[in-house]
This record gives sequence, structure tokens and C-alpha cells, in this order.
Amino acid sequence: MNMLSFLGETPTIALRQAQEECGEEAIVISTKKISTQQNGKDMYEVVVAIEDQHKKKNLQYTKTAISKATANSEAMKTQVYDFKEEILKMQSVLEQVQKSIWNPKSQLYDLTIPPEFASMYNIFEQNEFDQEMTYTIMKKTIKQLPIALKSNPKKVNDFFKLILRRVIPIKHEVPLRKHQRKIIMMVGPTGVGKTTTISKLAARYAYKLGQNYKVGIVTLDSFRVGAIEQLQAYTNIMRLPLEIVKKPEGLSEALLRLKDCNYIFIDTAGSSQYDIDKIELINEYQKKVEELPIEKILVLPANVKHSDLLEIYKNYSRLSIDYLTFTKLDETRSFGNLISFAHKTKKSITYFSIGQNVPDDLIVSDSTFLIECFMNKQCIRR
Repeated sequence: MNMLSFLGETPTIALRQAQEECGEEAIVISTKKISTQQNGKDMYEVVVAIEDQHKKKNLQYTKTAISKATANSEAMKTQVYDFKEEILKMQSVLEQVQKSIWNPKSQLYDLTIPPEFASMYNIFEQNEFDQEMTYTIMKKTIKQLPIALKSNPKKVNDFFKLILRRVIPIKHEVPLRKHQRKIIMMVGPTGVGKTTTISKLAARYAYKLGQNYKVGIVTLDSFRVGAIEQLQAYTNIMRLPLEIVKKPEGLSEALLRLKDCNYIFIDTAGSSQYDIDKIELINEYQKKVEELPIEKILVLPANVKHSDLLEIYKNYSRLSIDYLTFTKLDETRSFGNLISFAHKTKKSITYFSIGQNVPDDLIVSDSTFLIECFMNKQCIRR
């Protein structure tokens, strides 16, 4: 840093001399009045400092670099923004292209699926929906949906929901009157959640409906280790009577002891759908009380294929199944198998089990709930 002094009759004159000599980069250090012998006039001194020449060049280079970096940064921001805009435009174009070239699998039997139904058709496929039923629903929608609505995706979805609501058989819950009585037998393969579902239903009818129904439970399951202990734990907590029956002859007496109950739930031993002997054993229990109206509900897991559901139903149908209950909805992302199965068997759905919590994880059958699970590919908790 170099220090230079300039004199002038006024501070302004001295400062102008400094600027002319050193340029605009000169830094004013001080300004003061001094006395001189010349002409007896006062003079003003301005002291300025200037950078060394090489430092000045470095400073100028730094300023230039910063300026360029700032300009580049702004350009990058603009580019990023432009890229986002371009990506959004490309997505829109791709969607249009997909619709315009919608051809793969667009022939369903003798039916050509229009591009407006492409996204809905994909949902049907991803949900393992039965092909015959997909054909029926698509055909009905193509015929019945007004042309003016086909270009509106929301209207298309709403119309499909309406069609699905019509094909799902639902048994609505109708609570008993005080003097009425109902016996419900839950049957199904091993591990589908029959015992847990009975516990949920028992808690619901005994405490949650505000009617204070008298509820009793009978278990025929002496095969599974811990089955009786599990029910005893639940019934002790809920203070409900439990009857343990190990032979068909004992069922009539057990039901007689529970004659004052409005609801009686019968838990049966689970078995493979291919173990016909065990399924026939349940029939033996039924025959001992055939004079009593017993509602048979087949309990099925939601996380198995449509073909497996049909196989289970085929062998358990010898028990004269009345209704269906689906469990494990929280363990799957495909729900088309449930809709297809219920529609094909013409058996109404009574309840959905959506978890292990007793008594909360139970939903009374509702087509809207199942359709929402189907459309969103996940169990919707309420």
C-alpha cells in the first residue's frame, strides 16, 4: 500500500488532483488544513492510499471471477428450472403417447379396450382380478358410459366404482333384538385367524354396540396347541362363558348351557382344504344339532391367489357355507381376488379383519371399503 499527499486551495481541489493522479481506486486516508508561507493562504492536504500494481491486478481478477461465478450460478438455476419444466412436459407427452398407442393386451376376448380405460385396466391386472369378470365389467362400462364422460379420468373411475359396488355381494350387519338368538360357526383352513376373529366379534356384540348382548363361545378345536388357552385368555378378560367340546355328542349339551345367550360363536379346528377327514368331522358336529339353525361362515385369508381361494371353497362347501369373512387384509396389496371370488361364489361378505388387535381391527362388510382398498392397492384404515 503506497501513501500519497496532494495539496489544494480547497479540499475539493486537492481530492480532484488525487483522483486524476491515482484513479477512482484511491482510498482517502485523511483531509486537513495546513498553513503555508506562500501568499499567506491556507492550503488543504488530502492523503490517499493506493494498491501496489500487482495486488491491484489480483483484486481485479478476483472480482471478475466472482462476477462470472455468480452469473454461472444464476444460469444453472435457470437451467434446473428449465429441466423441471421439460420433464413435466415430457411426462405429459408420454401419457398422451401411451394412450395413443394403447394396444398391448387391449384385446380382451372379442373386446377392444379403449385407451381411456388403460389405467383402470392396469389396476384390474395388478389386483389379480379374474379375467372373465374383467371382460364383463369392461364390456358393461364401454356400453353404458356416455361418450362425453370417457375423456374425464375421474368420471371413468367413478363409473367403474359404481359397477364394482353392484357386483360385490355384501351382508349388512343387523343386530338382534333382545329375545333373539343366533349361532355362528366359523370354519376355514389353519392359521387364517378364526379364533382371533371370534374374539373380535364377541367383544363387539358384548360391549361395543351398546346393547349389552349376552355372548357365549364354544370351541371344538382340541387339535391345535394353545387353541383352548388362547380362547380362555380372551373370555376371561371379557368375562364371557366358554364351553370346550371334544366330541360331536357334547355340542348339544354345550349349546343348551348357553341357551340364555343372544350370540353363540363356535370355533372349529383349522385344517388343510385337502384334509377331507377333518372337514367331515366338522360335519359330524353339525349333524348332532341339525335341528338348530347354525350360520356357517368361511374365514379366508386375503393374501392368497384367486385360484387358491376357489380350491379352499370347493372342499369346504360340503359344510353348506352361508357367508364369507376375509382376514389379513393388512398383509396384501391385491384385492381383486376377493371381489372376483365373492362374486363367483355368490357368497356375501360379513366382515373384514385388518390386523391382530382385539377388538379394534375388525370392519363390518362394506363394498366402498373394499373398492377403496382395490383402487389404492393397500388396506385403508378407518
